[in-house]
Amino acid sequence: MKFDSEELAICVTCGTQYDVSYDEAPKSCRICDDPRQYVPASGQSWTSLSLEKSKQKNRFEQDASDSRIWFITTEPKLGIGERCILLQTPSGNILWDLISFIDDATVDFISSQGGLKAIVISHPHFYTTHLEWARIFSCPVYTSKADEKWLNRKDPYGLRELIEGTTTIVDGVTAIQAGGHFDGSLILHWDGNIFIADTMMSIPSGFYHTDRLPGTTSYSFMWSYPNMIPLPPDKIHGIWKGLKPFQFDASFGGFPGQNVRRQDLKQQVLESMKIFVRTAGHTDAAIFQESI
Repeated sequence: MKFDSEELAICVTCGTQYDVSYDEAPKSCRICDDPRQYVPASGQSWTSLSLEKSKQKNRFEQDASDSRIWFITTEPKLGIGERCILLQTPSGNILWDLISFIDDATVDFISSQGGLKAIVISHPHFYTTHLEWARIFSCPVYTSKADEKWLNRKDPYGLRELIEGTTTIVDGVTAIQAGGHFDGSLILHWDGNIFIADTMMSIPSGFYHTDRLPGTTSYSFMWSYPNMIPLPPDKIHGIWKGLKPFQFDASFGGFPGQNVRRQDLKQQVLESMKIFVRTAGHTDAAIFQESI
C-alpha cells in the first residue's frame, strides 16, 4: 500500500508528523521544544514512514483478561514508545491513542478485526501520524479543541473532530476532558474501564495490592513526566471532577505493562491524588473535601 504521507517528516524523539517532506524538515520540533518534552542530547533528528519501512514492525497483543482489548506497539521503539489500544465495542471498534508507524500488516490486522469506527487521541504527544490512520480507515479522529494549537498538519480529508468537555464517541464510549498534563488531556471510559494515557500515570507501587501500608500511592500526576514537573492541586482536582461521575475498576495507561485492576480502583485514584497533593505540602487543597 502506498501511504499518502510516506515522505513527510516525523520527529524521531516524539513521533510527531509534520506537513513538510523529510528533506525539508524544520530545524526543530515544536512538540519537543515545549518544556513538557525534551530534545535528546544527540539533538533534533527526523525520519519518515518511508525510511522506517525496513526497520520497524508493529506487535499486536490481546489483553489477558479481556479479549475485546488489543494493544499495538512498535518494535524497535519509534518516538515516545507509547501503545495504541483497539477496543472492540458493540457499537464498533475504537482506536485509543496512536503510534507513528503504520504499515500494510497493521492495516490488515485492524481490518481483520472489523476496521475502525473512530480514533480518539488523548493529547498532543500522541498525535503522531493520525491523519494517515484516519484516511486509511475512513473514520473520524477526535482530538481536544483546547489543544488545537498543537496540531502540526492541515486536515485535507475533513476527518478531524475537535471536542470539548464530555463527549460520547459511540454508544457506551465516552471521552472525558480531564485536563492537567495538557488543557485538553482526555481520558476514555468504556464498560468499567478507563484509558488514561498521560492524564495520570500508573506507577510501580500501584500494581501489587496485598497488605500495602497506608500512604501507598497507585498513580502520579505530572505536567511533565520526562522532566518530573508535577501538576498543581487545582489541576489534579480537575482530573477528579472529570472522572467522578463514572464507575470503573480497571485502568490502562499509555505504555506496555500499565494495566491496573482492582475493585476499589476509583477510591485508589482519589487516595493517590490526596497523597500526591499532601506530600507536596498542600494541606488545605479542595481535593481533600472529595469523597466517592
